[in-house]
Amino acid sequence: MVRVLIYLAVFACLAFGAVWLADRPGEVSVLWQGYRIETSVAIAAVGVVALAFLVLLVWAILRFVFGLPSAFSLSSRARRRARGFEAVSRGMVAIGAGDPVAAGRYTGEARRFVPSEPLTLLLEAQTAQLTGDRGQAEAAFKAMLDKPETRVLGLRGLFVEAKRRGDMAAARAFADDAVRRSPSLAWANDALLDFHVQAGDWQAARTAVERRAALRLADKAEARRQRAVLLAAEALQARDGEPEKALAAALEAVKLAPSLTPAAALAGRMLSERGDVRKSSKLLEAAWREAPHPDIAAAYLDARPGDSALDRLTRATTLTKLRPADPESVLALAGAAIQAREFQKARETLKPLLAGGASVRACLLMAELEEAEHGAAGRVREWLARATRAPRDAAWVADGLVSDHWMPVSPLTGRLDAFVWTVPPATLGSQAQALDDVLADLDDSTKLIEIKPNSVTTVEPAAVAPPPVPKAEPKPEAAVASPPKDEPKPAEMVAEPVKQAVAAAPGHDSAPPKPVVFPVSHAPDDPGPDDEKPPEPKKSGFRLFG
Repeated sequence: MVRVLIYLAVFACLAFGAVWLADRPGEVSVLWQGYRIETSVAIAAVGVVALAFLVLLVWAILRFVFGLPSAFSLSSRARRRARGFEAVSRGMVAIGAGDPVAAGRYTGEARRFVPSEPLTLLLEAQTAQLTGDRGQAEAAFKAMLDKPETRVLGLRGLFVEAKRRGDMAAARAFADDAVRRSPSLAWANDALLDFHVQAGDWQAARTAVERRAALRLADKAEARRQRAVLLAAEALQARDGEPEKALAAALEAVKLAPSLTPAAALAGRMLSERGDVRKSSKLLEAAWREAPHPDIAAAYLDARPGDSALDRLTRATTLTKLRPADPESVLALAGAAIQAREFQKARETLKPLLAGGASVRACLLMAELEEAEHGAAGRVREWLARATRAPRDAAWVADGLVSDHWMPVSPLTGRLDAFVWTVPPATLGSQAQALDDVLADLDDSTKLIEIKPNSVTTVEPAAVAPPPVPKAEPKPEAAVASPPKDEPKPAEMVAEPVKQAVAAAPGHDSAPPKPVVFPVSHAPDDPGPDDEKPPEPKKSGFRLFG
């Protein structure tokens, strides 16, 4: 529409000019070289316009004739450039498809038609990487450094190649250069953070984390968590040499990430060592609300030096009230009750936890409880045997590695904040063991537990004779089977089932043993001190099932 209006305006102007000349007639006379030309003004104007067009036409013809060589050259270059870019495009597709033969062919075409293009260098480097020619790939990336538009790309390629050959010093130098030239590069900032972390330079790593957060390469929550982990690592490192610095770093880490257990446990212990028990208890209680952990419980119970076992039990009760349904609360309270010799309280505390399936720590606590309360070696060994088959408790896990203590960096991959307090993955998919009614031990029952290689079932016991009395004959109504002459001693009978139960644990190389029956009640299986005479084998209450 605009063009139509323009055309109409031009024609209107021409018509107006023609009318204007027609309304103003006149004559034009030209005398040149003895020739005299006389005409009207309108005819003269038309002649001038025609002459101008003629001159322009002649100039265009001459320009076309003399510009033919250049036109042919430009056309050839355009065709070569088009073929080169087509080869680059197809070469990239071949690299994506994993076809090294086609990629090499298109790389040769691109190098022949467009050798100076940045994409040609990229195609050449990618093809060399696909074919495994590391030298040619590095040469292509180094050639990219000569051009401003491909310098950063070349640095990244050289960084990757340096890491592949294990030259971490060169890789770090390339990452440093890339950050100086382009501070917003995500890969370069991530690489520098990894290098600082692996070198244990926590302060430089925190600077890298803050730079990544400022450039919005990481969200705020991730940056806060990483800063807290680095501060915790710095506090653990300065724990012995610079306690003031370690305490300040631990407190700042707790402020950034209240659920970071290592920082909270360290800060609580250091505060209690300084005599600030109230602040230490408050900090540990807040950390316990966020994430219950055995280290938090241990630091809380040890917050006031010199406490008696009953005082520690009181503190454990206070801690348990914060998370009463958590298994860590149950284990902490039961352990404190055992130390305070409140055995009945320990049994009542462990009862709900055992009803859901006894874990390794629960079995070990039960063994400790039996030894402290009764000194019954049979029960202790039974619970220790159960511990070898019980589901594992939570631990620090990172990249498939299980560790008994927290570390800021995974020793396998070098990843920051890799450790998580969780049940090891190897046990997540395993079937829960069919333990017998472990609550029976808490009720002083006398059931026998039959342990098999793949399951544990409950078996009602046979009649068991009471413990023998010196210089007295057993009651005639006691039904006791007479063992053979070569029957082992009671102590050996206890040790052998434990060995068989351990051998039956998952991963043991020996053949699965025969089912063995353990007594749960107070069995007279403890041989006692060495200077005492053990009871006669025929008085034993154990039965071995072949």
